[in-house]
Amino acid sequence: MAKINCNVISYTLRRTVDITVVVPTTTIPESMGMGGGQCSHTPKAPYPVLYLLHGGGNNQATWTGYTNVEMYAEERNIAVVNIAAENKSYIDNGVDDFFTFISQELPDFVTGMFPISKKPEDTYIAGLSMGGYGTLVHAFSHPERFAAFGAFSAATSYKQIAEFSGMPPENDRFEPEVLARKIADEGKAFPKAYMACGMDDFLYENNKKFRDMLISLGADVTWDEIAGYGHEWRFWDIEVEKFLDWLPRTDVYAAQGKRKI
Repeated sequence: MAKINCNVISYTLRRTVDITVVVPTTTIPESMGMGGGQCSHTPKAPYPVLYLLHGGGNNQATWTGYTNVEMYAEERNIAVVNIAAENKSYIDNGVDDFFTFISQELPDFVTGMFPISKKPEDTYIAGLSMGGYGTLVHAFSHPERFAAFGAFSAATSYKQIAEFSGMPPENDRFEPEVLARKIADEGKAFPKAYMACGMDDFLYENNKKFRDMLISLGADVTWDEIAGYGHEWRFWDIEVEKFLDWLPRTDVYAAQGKRKI
C-alpha cells in the first residue's frame, strides 16, 4: 500500500488543497523474498476508486486516522481519495466552489496523476455526516459518474448543512431530495445506494425517512443500522468495511475485492 499526501494548487479554488491518496500495492508477500516471484510497482490495470468524504471539523487525514480504511483498501485492491474540504460541505458556498472542485478538478487530478480508473463503473463516492451530505449531492447531481455511493450517518438536507455552515437557508441546487426527484422525473438510473446510521444517532430518523423516499423513487437502497451506536467513529469504521465488501465491482481486481477469511 502506498499513502501519498499531496498539497495541490487548485485552479478552481485558486489556492492549495491537501489530498491523501491511498493506492494498493502490487507486491504480495510471496514476491518480497518469501517465495520467489517478480517484484513490480506497475499494476496490471488502473485501480477502482472510492472518493471518501470527511465530516464537519475533520480533514483529509481523519478517515485514515480514526478507521482502518487503509487496511481495508489494501485487502480489497481499491484506491481511496480523501480531501480537506474544511467545513464547506462539498458545495459552492459563494466563497469556495468545492462543488466544481469535487466534480471536475479532483477526478482530473487523481486519474491524471495515479493509476486510477476513469470509468464510471469503477468509481464510487461515500462520506459521513457532512461528507454524507456531500456524497448525496454529488451522486445525485451526476448519477452517471458513479456505480454506487455510501452515506453514513448523513446530513440529508441542505437546511441541516446551512445551519452548520452559516449559509442561506434554502438552495434547491444543493438539496438532496430535489436532486433525487429530478433523477426520477427524468427517468435516469440512480447509482446503487448504501445507507447506514447508528440507532442512537441524532440523525437516525432523518436517515430512515430519506431512505424510504429514495426507495419510493425507485432507487436500489441497501440499509444498515446497529443498536447502541451514535454519531461516532467506531460505527463508521464498521460501516466503511461493510460498504467496501458490498460494492458492485466489475473491475479486474474484483475477485480480490473482499477480505479473505
